[in-house]
Amino acid sequence: MITTKRVVIVGAGLGGLYAALMLAPRPVLVISPETLGEGASSAWAQGGVAAAMAAHDSPEAHARDTVAAGAGTVDPDIAALVTQAAKGQIEDLSAQGTPFDRDAAGQYILNHEAAHSIARVVRVKGDQAGRKIMETLIAKVRATPSVQVMERMVAQGLITDAGRVTGIQLAQVQGDQVSRPVAVHAPAVLLAGGGSGGLYALTTNPPRIRGQVMGLAARAGAIMTDMEFMQFHPTAMDVGLDPAPLATEALRGDGARLVNADGVYFMADEHPLAELAPRDVVARAVFAQSQAGKRPLLDTRRALGPSILTDFPAVAEACQRAGIDPVTMPIPVAAAAHYHMGGVATDAAGRASLKGLWVCGEAASTGLHGANRLASNGVLEALVFARRAAEDIAAGLDVTVADELHLQFLPGGQALDPRAVQQLRDLMTRHVGVRRTGSGLVQAMTQIRVLQAEQADCADFANMCATALLIATAAFQRQESRGAHWRDDFPTSDPAFGQRASLTLAQAQQITEECV
Repeated sequence: MITTKRVVIVGAGLGGLYAALMLAPRPVLVISPETLGEGASSAWAQGGVAAAMAAHDSPEAHARDTVAAGAGTVDPDIAALVTQAAKGQIEDLSAQGTPFDRDAAGQYILNHEAAHSIARVVRVKGDQAGRKIMETLIAKVRATPSVQVMERMVAQGLITDAGRVTGIQLAQVQGDQVSRPVAVHAPAVLLAGGGSGGLYALTTNPPRIRGQVMGLAARAGAIMTDMEFMQFHPTAMDVGLDPAPLATEALRGDGARLVNADGVYFMADEHPLAELAPRDVVARAVFAQSQAGKRPLLDTRRALGPSILTDFPAVAEACQRAGIDPVTMPIPVAAAAHYHMGGVATDAAGRASLKGLWVCGEAASTGLHGANRLASNGVLEALVFARRAAEDIAAGLDVTVADELHLQFLPGGQALDPRAVQQLRDLMTRHVGVRRTGSGLVQAMTQIRVLQAEQADCADFANMCATALLIATAAFQRQESRGAHWRDDFPTSDPAFGQRASLTLAQAQQITEECV
C-alpha cells in the first residue's frame, strides 16, 4: 500500500491540467494514459470557448441560450454561474498565453454556432482552439514544480472506506499490455478523464475515451445523472476513419450548408434555423438522410471556397488525408457520438456524492447541459469547474510540499480484448444511438451484461460496460423524446419527465435483471 500527500488528478486534458495549475503550490499527481497532450478530447475541440465577450452580448443572454438548447432540463443556477464566469476564463487563458484570434483593433473574433442567438464563440486560428489551449496549459504544467505527471498510466478503480474515496488503483500501459494495479492512497481524487463517445462505433472522440472514468466512479457507488443524454455531432466526416474527423460547427456558422446525394439542401425543411438548429435536430436530420441512402454532405464551396484551407486548417488537413478537396468537393458527413451531457453527479463545487471525490469536464454532470449541450459550452464548463473543484479541494489542504511518487508495476494485468470492445461499440451504435426503442434498449442492457461476464477479469472493460449499461438503462427509463435522447416508441416530450434523472450502477443492474 502506497500513500501520497499529492492530490491525484485522473486525466490530462484541459480540465485536469487547469485544475493542477489552480491547485499550485499544493502538490498534485496528474495521471495521463498517453504522452501529455496526446489523446485528450480537449485537444480535439475545434469550435472554441463560448463566452459573452461582445459589448452587445451578456452572460444573461448566454444563459438563456444554454437553457433553451437544454430542452427543459438545464439547472438555471448552474447556467448563470458558468456564463457569468466565462469572460474571466477567457481573460485568464489570454494572460497565460493562449493566442485567441483578434481583429486589427485587438477585439476577439467570435464565431456563430448552433443555437446561439449571437456570435460568441472565441476561437484560435479558426479551428485550433482545443489544441492551442492545451499547448498553453502543458507548457505551464511543465514549468510548475508542484505538479508531477505520470504518463502511460490508467486509473482502474477507486478505493473507498465507509463511503469516502481514500485512493485509487493505478496501472501502467505499455502498448497493448497492462500491468497489475497498484493501490495509492491520497487526500483527494479529481476525475477529469473525459466522456464516453468512444463507446460507439462511429465517434469523434479519441480512441481511449470510452467511459472508463465515469465507470470507475459508478462502480464505487457514485450517483450518476443524465446518462441517457449522449450528443451526436451532425457533421463528423464519413470517410472511413476511426475516430471520425470533425467538421466543426463553425463551418455552418460561416455559411456552409448540408446537402444530400440528390443535391437537395434539406435543413430548411427541418427547422427555421436550418443548419444552425440545435445539434439534436441537425443530427437526426443527417441520420435520416443516411438511413434513406441519400448520403449527406457538407457543402463549403460557395460559403468558404479556398479560404477553408487557411481559416480551418484542421478540417483541411483531415480532408486531405481522406482524399477530399473541400474547395471543389462537398464533404461526406454522418452523425457521430460526440459529447456526453451525463456523468458523475456533482454540485456547484465539483463534489461527487462520494466524499473525497471531485469531478470536472465531460465526466461530470453539473446540470449545465441538460438534454442537449449548447455548442462550445463544453470547454467552458471544464474550465469553470476545474477551477471550482481546485478551490474546494485546496480549502481542505494545508500541504505545500510532497515527495515525488515512484511506483513499481508488475506485469500480468488483464488487457482489453479488442474484439470485445468492438462488439460493445457496435452494440451501442445499433441499439443506443441516434434513435432508440424500448426493445432495442433491453437487448443492449442484456448483451452488455453478457459481454462484461465474458471479460470479468478486465477492470478497464468493466468500467466501460458500467457506463454503457447506465446509458442504456437511463434511456430505457426515460419514456419520452427530449433533446439528444430520441425514442421512436415515445416520439414526443412528456412534462412528467421534464427534470434531470439520477441512477446508480446497482439500480441499473437491478432494472436489467427485471427486464431479463
